[in-house]
Amino acid sequence: MKASRLSRFIENRNYDDRLARELIHGTGWMIFLPSVNPSSFCIGFSDGKERWILLKSREQCLLKSVLLALSTLLFFSCSTPETNQQDNQATKPNILLIIADDMGYADLGCFGGKANTPNLDELAQNGIKFTNFYAAAPNCSPSRAGLMTGISPSILGMYNYRPPKHPMHLLDKEVTIAEMLHEQGYQTGHFGKWHLGALADEEFDHPQPIDQGFSYSLGTENNAQPSHLNPVNFIRNGVKIRELKGYSCQLVANEAISWLDTIYREDNPFFMYVAFHEPHAKVASPPELVAKYPEFPPKDAEYLANIENLDLAVGKLLTRLKANNQFDNTLIIFSSDNGSYRQASNGALKAKKSFVYEGGIRVPGIINWTNKLQSGQTIEEAAGFVDIFPTLAEIVNAKVESKERLDGTSIWPLLKGEDFKREKPLYWFFYRTTPEMALRTDNKVVLGFSDDTLTLSHQFVSPDMDYIRNMRFTRYELYDLEEDISQQKNIFQSDNEAQNFQKSIEQQLNQIQERGHYWKKLPPDKPAKQKKQKKDWVRLK
Repeated sequence: MKASRLSRFIENRNYDDRLARELIHGTGWMIFLPSVNPSSFCIGFSDGKERWILLKSREQCLLKSVLLALSTLLFFSCSTPETNQQDNQATKPNILLIIADDMGYADLGCFGGKANTPNLDELAQNGIKFTNFYAAAPNCSPSRAGLMTGISPSILGMYNYRPPKHPMHLLDKEVTIAEMLHEQGYQTGHFGKWHLGALADEEFDHPQPIDQGFSYSLGTENNAQPSHLNPVNFIRNGVKIRELKGYSCQLVANEAISWLDTIYREDNPFFMYVAFHEPHAKVASPPELVAKYPEFPPKDAEYLANIENLDLAVGKLLTRLKANNQFDNTLIIFSSDNGSYRQASNGALKAKKSFVYEGGIRVPGIINWTNKLQSGQTIEEAAGFVDIFPTLAEIVNAKVESKERLDGTSIWPLLKGEDFKREKPLYWFFYRTTPEMALRTDNKVVLGFSDDTLTLSHQFVSPDMDYIRNMRFTRYELYDLEEDISQQKNIFQSDNEAQNFQKSIEQQLNQIQERGHYWKKLPPDKPAKQKKQKKDWVRLK
């Protein structure tokens, strides 16, 4: 095992590890003892790929096992030069990646929204606002997989959202942002929604956050249940915990702040992935915030209050960074995993979540780094989730293995105001709605339709895999997004380059069919009554 691939793993059986105090620490390693119950601690470690873990409670652990763990800790601690840590702290930024869940392009005040969002508005005003920023897919799991890897989710095999007890997951072989940054000396934490595989589920041996680069994790496998209020399904470092009192976004922000206060060591930079559950349904918002929107119908007021509550949670994080003089050297990225399920939240964009029309994939994009980036910029160049991995790799000077697999392009030159050339066109694929695919080149986007009348189930099942491998487009639409952001005027028949666009999207579909991961063991097909035609799963209007 390489020391650089080792990740910390802490399990506190009393679950309140925010009260833990550090006993021993080395490079990439920690042992914690809960202040509230010193007789209950666990030691664990993983290489982040081979999932080798030693995990023994104090009362069960033989002295020999403890000595083995400590001797291994010492061995790997000595393997990393101190100069690397000093260089990391001196030259590399902290990185805070914040993702909303189902937030629409027009939900924030700075993007024309109705909700009160002063913290994110200020972040955009003093940073960079992207008007053409894209999720990696029109729904959650695929989009998050593309974000974490810089690779199209359809190549990774994340073809649909992941329901509970489903075998689809982000494969262990894929290198995530967290793994890349961990090898650069970053301390890494995940807070919030995961949705890349099963969490703490013995039935599915899926990679856990620790296996994919996160030394610490508090989150949920999917949405906050039963709603954003008093969720019962959070898991901390592999251990299921009881009901948490409060609203999800505030709980997630509090945990991230607690991690900074009690676990993070300032000798190295941090990477925090904060994935809020808001405003994904089922929505729950503080009554005092709902009351601020009396002119709206109750359901809309609850939603707008949800957006404001998320903004307050972001503000809490930013206040903590400023209070500790960490804000100026923190690269902050904010976006949403896909478009909103509410048409009103997507503004002038066509369609909504689950569609590869703009309303399903174009999302708010904000980047702020006070020490390095000029404030008050608006960038209209298309960029998105798959660009984040290569961008961060360039910023921290990380070597990327198999760089040719990346679908994203580093936008670091774009952020600095330099010439930028995209290496591969951005594209999106979702087999369960129609059109099934979109590909953007410069200001134009081409969409491919299969126009089949098959009935499909909501989740990814066995027949879908072969369908994806064999489907073909039968017609196309083409839009100039600079002139027609709402995609109302199809110019495919009149545009001189239409045939080139058609060829490009067909070639990209072929790439998905040839290179996309093939799942051999999927749930069987659903009964006919549980299936619908593509046009009926999500209505266009």
